[in-house]
Amino acid sequence: MLQQGISRASASLARSSLRSFSSAPVSSTTDVFWDKLSSSSANKVEPHVITSGQGAYLTINGKDYLNFCSSHYLGFALESRLKEAAKSAIDSYGLGTGYRTLAGTHALHVSLEKKIAEFKGTEGAVTFTSAYAANACAVQTIMGKEDIVVSDQLNHASIIDAVRVAGVQNKFAYKHSDMEDLEAKLKEARELQKTPKKNGEAPNILIITDGVFSMDGDLARLPEIVSLAKEYGALTMVDDAHGEGVLGKGGRGVVNH
Repeated sequence: MLQQGISRASASLARSSLRSFSSAPVSSTTDVFWDKLSSSSANKVEPHVITSGQGAYLTINGKDYLNFCSSHYLGFALESRLKEAAKSAIDSYGLGTGYRTLAGTHALHVSLEKKIAEFKGTEGAVTFTSAYAANACAVQTIMGKEDIVVSDQLNHASIIDAVRVAGVQNKFAYKHSDMEDLEAKLKEARELQKTPKKNGEAPNILIITDGVFSMDGDLARLPEIVSLAKEYGALTMVDDAHGEGVLGKGGRGVVNH
């Protein structure tokens, strides 16, 4: 009897809740959303439309402005030789090579990566559609979740996001370009390294740094970083997005510099 009473009470409560929910205006929340959107649209700011290529100057509304907001500071976007090479590639292969992980590796990928490796003096190279994607893929490929990352506090957001996306659980951030603090963090990392991963292997330690710090323009203290990495058995990864083409022999970057 008690169980039947509880069941009837529950059913009655459910019907009452359903009627209450049904009586609420379904469109009320969406109306509020659209009202807010319309209000915001009334005060929207129109963008400044650029009508020139990405060079040292940008043309906006028929007037030239000095360009301080572009990644094209090496002048590649308007370089005549590169434009001709792009036109030739389009004539031969069409617009784009397809999504590489789906459409496959193209002859242009192989040729470009071979030339980059030769230029940088490395065993090989892999190209990505952006530096952001390169950092994300590099960290996930090199590091597992049980490994250890030691990162400069002023590293670019793409490095921070790359470590987060990789799911690395053991993370240290050392004070910007402070080698004493880096060494202190490496000592802590070595202690963590004594606890093996689930597969029985010791965790890897990876030091990550920008080569040229994009906001302040200062250089990473690479000779000291690499020396500490060797002393504590760590790997070193350098994001050289702002060093290549500027520093090093022929623009080979911060590591060469």
